[in-house]
Amino acid sequence: MGATASASDAVAVTAPAPEPAAAIEAVLFDFTGVLTTSPWPALEASAGGNVERLVGLYHEDTDHPWHRLERGEITLSDFLAAVQAAAEAEGGRPLDLSPLRGLLSELRVHEDVVAYVAALRAEGYRTALVTNNIREGESAWRGMLAVDDLFEVVVDSSAVGMRKPDPAIFSHTLSLLGDLPADRAVFLDDVNTNLDGARRAGLHTVLVGDPPGPALEELDTLLGRRAPHA
Repeated sequence: MGATASASDAVAVTAPAPEPAAAIEAVLFDFTGVLTTSPWPALEASAGGNVERLVGLYHEDTDHPWHRLERGEITLSDFLAAVQAAAEAEGGRPLDLSPLRGLLSELRVHEDVVAYVAALRAEGYRTALVTNNIREGESAWRGMLAVDDLFEVVVDSSAVGMRKPDPAIFSHTLSLLGDLPADRAVFLDDVNTNLDGARRAGLHTVLVGDPPGPALEELDTLLGRRAPHA
């Protein structure tokens, strides 16, 4: 007869350890609302409080003139004419677009975020800028800070013909970073629907508020740069 196995003879079987989460290698940043204060107050002022008259449904990517402007498909003059014509067709007052003229000059740079990006790059993280912008404003926003020193890759919607929240703009950015896997990147933006697009592309995300400090603390935790803040 064979020996009867006792409990002490049993071999303990343990579940395999879960695969560790992929380490974040690249941090992608929005421009206005993250590196600077938000442009939305000036946009709302131009639209008389109804910002959709000016930018359409911003969380979508459509043929609205603002969306086409940010994709570089039309000029700023074309956009201004189109939104004024639409306002008149609706029987409303013409839009007061004068606040747009000083839009960038009214923005204030978040120096703490700029210093944070510089520190990340010094530590070896890949850094990229992903901005919805217009061709006519490029020299102005680039002149606000040392963009090319801070970011390895700069993706301007009006130059690449894609705009957030389209997941394709994030995939394009990752391709410029050497086809970096999406789960090794995180994107910061002040517009939640833009983060939705990044998540659909497979990236981690952090929502930035005003002030941006708490978002940087959240990012630190995600990167493991320091212990979670209380």
